Amino acid sequence: MVKYTKFFANLDKNSVSEAGGKGAQLGELTKAKIPVPPGFVVLSQAFERFLEETDLDVDIEAQLKKVNLKDTNSVDRYSNVIRDLIHDFKIPADINKEILASFKKLNCPYVAVRSSATAEDSSVASWAGELETYLYVTRANLTEMVRKCWSSLFTPRAIFYRFEKKLDKNRVSVGVVVQKMVNSEIAGVAFTAHPVTNDRNQMVIEAGWGLGEAIVSGKITPDAYVVDKKEKAILDINISEQKEMIVRAGAKGTKTAVVPAAKQSKQKLTGKQIIELVKLCENIEEHYRHPQDIEWALEKNKFYITQARPITTL
Repeated sequence: MVKYTKFFANLDKNSVSEAGGKGAQLGELTKAKIPVPPGFVVLSQAFERFLEETDLDVDIEAQLKKVNLKDTNSVDRYSNVIRDLIHDFKIPADINKEILASFKKLNCPYVAVRSSATAEDSSVASWAGELETYLYVTRANLTEMVRKCWSSLFTPRAIFYRFEKKLDKNRVSVGVVVQKMVNSEIAGVAFTAHPVTNDRNQMVIEAGWGLGEAIVSGKITPDAYVVDKKEKAILDINISEQKEMIVRAGAKGTKTAVVPAAKQSKQKLTGKQIIELVKLCENIEEHYRHPQDIEWALEKNKFYITQARPITTL
């Protein structure tokens, strides 16, 4: 009797209330036969039940009422109090068992664990970057990371965001995406419309060595390629020198490593790979009928899509 987890294949874009924005989109992409690394979502129902059984919803409500948004220290203080409360309690045994059973079905040593807020990525509220991601998670620390994702709903940034977007009265919940870890040699983002000029006939691809987190977090300046979508012609190649990359660090998650000297000034994707990625991203845009902001990873010469969301600035 599976109640608290669902595999991507059983989710779609209408699953936001139980799987959050990221989880719902990954289900939708999986159904559309886009190459998404396999995974499942710990549904928001699991978080709700955890809060109810521990009476934490009452405590959290009380702490949020004390927050003074004009005082950063106050936001930090109550964020810490709430997160500690969540970390003090164990996940109910049956939910824990189900999470581990789903993990076993994935049949892979490492997963990426990401928060997926149920108020996410609607055109008004983009929680992207407000919540946390944990990479190279193993069976041993999986449930701890699920709890960390739950508590990331109450980071200082997320608390600010909640009040700023007037979501403090809404019930914001969180699903947790558990996805096979792609050990990427190259990764990045793609915008299926030019993010600066808004030209819908151009796609901009950014690429860097190692894991995509380096680009998403702004740690490195990636290569940028501008492509004419109709002609499949590469209009501009901007190669960026990259001295550091984020790579796997065994069971400790990730670490920053030095890019080998021979690769530091080298173009990340070949022309052929750029066009292959453009076609894949076009399929996603056609599916959603709206320009997309896409995260991708390349492992052993195969492209994987780890996230897609509408470009909200158009």
